[in-house]
Amino acid sequence: MSKPLAPPTGFRIGHWTDKVGMTGCTVVIAPEGTRGGVDVRGGGPGTRETDVMGPLAGTDRVSAVTLAGGSAYGLAAADGVMAWLEGQGIGYPTPAGIVPIVPAAIVYDLAAGDPRARPDAAAGRAACEAAREGVPERGAVGAGTGTAAGKGLGREQATATGIGYATERGGFGAMVAALVVANPFGDVLDEDGSVLAGAKAARTGDMLAALEEDPLEAEERNTSLVCLMTDAALDKAACARVARAASAGVARAVEPVFTDVDGDVVFCLASGEREPGGRFEVLQLQALAARVTAAAIRDAAAPSPASE
Repeated sequence: MSKPLAPPTGFRIGHWTDKVGMTGCTVVIAPEGTRGGVDVRGGGPGTRETDVMGPLAGTDRVSAVTLAGGSAYGLAAADGVMAWLEGQGIGYPTPAGIVPIVPAAIVYDLAAGDPRARPDAAAGRAACEAAREGVPERGAVGAGTGTAAGKGLGREQATATGIGYATERGGFGAMVAALVVANPFGDVLDEDGSVLAGAKAARTGDMLAALEEDPLEAEERNTSLVCLMTDAALDKAACARVARAASAGVARAVEPVFTDVDGDVVFCLASGEREPGGRFEVLQLQALAARVTAAAIRDAAAPSPASE
């Protein structure tokens, strides 16, 4: 995929990184009026406020998305994001004041460094302070600081990954950008099926075959997180359908995928005001979303310097 572009206008991305504890958090601050949807897969998700993004919930607005390490403890980072947004006057209006809508999801990275080092509210606020428009920093930063792929043969055999990012613009003008935290149980595969990041002991590139020879109980939790950003004018239901389609991109780049020890989550945020040009445009967005998601996961396995 070509050199990535900045996300759609108004989206800001920031990281908080703990290189000693090997954990961190990442925030995507959305433009005013952004709608959102979500798709949750795998047997072990760790999430907050995903129900409010569902098609039956009363609000269709999303203020920001928080991605964090620290397992379930890391969901506390969203508290800091909410407090920072409130201070900026950003949130859903209620009779008693604004309430920022901040869905969040976490990865398990406790085995990467100090298991007592976890993103908290102060970390979430710091990620907001660092948030900027433009191509985000990638690699071992933010929620990707302590991530790895191919943990089926144990953490010591896994390959370090991180934050990945990719973009593509459709022929109808709308852009889709994908920010990914890659921490799968499985291997990250290139388009030709070769292993980009995976279990080092599986020399054939087939982790499942290696597991058959040397079974190992999968005690460590995993997960890949995706946040899609688009300037298309999607409503909440369409955002959810695009997020669901983007999960196909996770399946293209990770094997095995959506396992009992993964908690894969895809968010889709749409900021555009121009009405979609019919059903075909949404279908194109779904195809783009899957493509950029796979590309971003592969970027997380071998990220390029974000000097753009």
